[in-house]
Amino acid sequence: MFVGQHRQVRCLSAEDVVMASGFCEDCSRLLKEFCLYLRKVCREFEQKIRDVFRELSQCTCFRTTPESSFLRRRRTQELPSLHLLCDDETQLLNQESLHALSRLASSEDTDLQTTAAMFYLHVSHHLKSPLPDAFMEPVMALLLSTDLDVQKTISLSLVNLLAKNNVCKELVIEMGMLVPILELFQSADTTAQCHSCACVTLLASSESKSEAIMVDGIMPLLALAKSYEPQVQQNATWALLHLTQSDWSTRILCEVGAIPVLVLLLQSSDSEVQFYSCTALCNITAVREHHPKLLSMGGHFLLKSLLTLVSSSVQKNSTQACRCLQTLSKNVLIQEQLMELDCLVPLKALLKNSSPVRRESAITLLSALSAHPPNNDVLVSEGLLEEIGQLLHHQASVIITHSCKIITDLCSSSMGQQAVMDSLCLSGLLGALLSPSVSDETLLHVTSCLHHLMTWDPLKSNLSVTITSEQVSRLVRLSAQIQNPQLSYNSAAIISTLEMTEEMVQLLRPHYITMLEYLLVFLKKKDVKLQQLGIVTVFNLKKDGGCSSLLAGSELEAQLWKVHAQTEETRRLLQMIKPLSRSSVDP
Repeated sequence: MFVGQHRQVRCLSAEDVVMASGFCEDCSRLLKEFCLYLRKVCREFEQKIRDVFRELSQCTCFRTTPESSFLRRRRTQELPSLHLLCDDETQLLNQESLHALSRLASSEDTDLQTTAAMFYLHVSHHLKSPLPDAFMEPVMALLLSTDLDVQKTISLSLVNLLAKNNVCKELVIEMGMLVPILELFQSADTTAQCHSCACVTLLASSESKSEAIMVDGIMPLLALAKSYEPQVQQNATWALLHLTQSDWSTRILCEVGAIPVLVLLLQSSDSEVQFYSCTALCNITAVREHHPKLLSMGGHFLLKSLLTLVSSSVQKNSTQACRCLQTLSKNVLIQEQLMELDCLVPLKALLKNSSPVRRESAITLLSALSAHPPNNDVLVSEGLLEEIGQLLHHQASVIITHSCKIITDLCSSSMGQQAVMDSLCLSGLLGALLSPSVSDETLLHVTSCLHHLMTWDPLKSNLSVTITSEQVSRLVRLSAQIQNPQLSYNSAAIISTLEMTEEMVQLLRPHYITMLEYLLVFLKKKDVKLQQLGIVTVFNLKKDGGCSSLLAGSELEAQLWKVHAQTEETRRLLQMIKPLSRSSVDP
């Protein structure tokens, strides 16, 4: 009775007493002193009780008499009272606690075992430092308990300790704990299976890397993954997913037949199981040596399952399926199979989806497919460039970057060039120049794509007619952005190829001074590519008499003569060398 009152009083802090209404300062002080004294007395009394019963427990009288049940109850309460009264780790994990835990864990009484398991559960939630190795012995004894509740409690404690790196994973394996943990797989209890899966997953990252142990752990997981119980299947697939995060355990997974199981799980009715299995397959596909096993299932089963998942109503599953296919598409054989399976239908549907994430995942995969030239005619004929032209107007960086790559890849044929002109691709690319949200990195892709298009006469004429004054101004500003050399070069190269029609001259005239300034910088560079671009641009601009008058007597004209003199000097020096045969110059 007194001990119970002690615990109730102990809940009051000094601040609680001060803040209590109706007490003056003196009364508050007296109450504080009384609480401190009472707490000290209660602790001493509690310690005395523990000492007495500890001595009594050593006597055989209490092991044989009917009163032994009373002792059992007292011992059962011993550890809970200890950790309720003490938050200090040094008091929780001292030699006294270890002896008590060892007695409780080795007892055949399930109540005593439960007490020890609950103690470890408490420790696993609050421990901030490594658990001493000696405290792992009682854990092993509790895992071997015949009581399922005890096993569930201690396995959950072990999960917490492993997750926070409070115990050494190698020690857990060396002590043979994996054996009783694996036996929990065979339990019909969902919670026990969940804890067991989590333990195996956490132990998979152990540096001990015993393949025999891992195989023993994986086989029950694969069996559980085929379970008809949704929660069990989820837990097992989740554990398999985590095993694929290690190259070593991934290899073992593939060797023992995990791939067919994971592929079948793509067709599960549970969306979480689909996600876990698809993500696991993504990790496996990242290693090319596993591709033969991935494709060993007949009838393109893996690719068909992934393409079905691409159309899933669950966004994360759809995007993950695209990522998996994108990784697989690095294999040319797989690309050909994807095209045979008419993969464009679900991917084009995603491009029209309202979700930016879905659009981005689809265009990323399409970008990988367009990099393989044999696919290009099919992609063009299926109207992909029309979709890209519409999509470019969304102005998302990922969309713009991959759109530029696709356009560049597909316009390599005359059919692709015509499709670009018939679509909104050019206007979309020019519009991206003016977007305030587009980064310099994305602009680099846009200007590179436009520069590439300008190498084709029909596209150059088309662009020269459609470009606006705002877009010309933007290109001029980017050309003068010398701190980003490649972006500056791309922009200036586009301007250098514009057809100097009367309309284009009107657009360029307001920028002549700025253009002459950056052209002077180009000509002063030692980079021949920049010098040549400067010369070509000057030649194009001189078609307008207004620009010719600005050049006369300018520093730019003087620099042009310097470049000319350097070129002539180089030519003279080369003539001093015995002429080389054509075969030695062009091997």
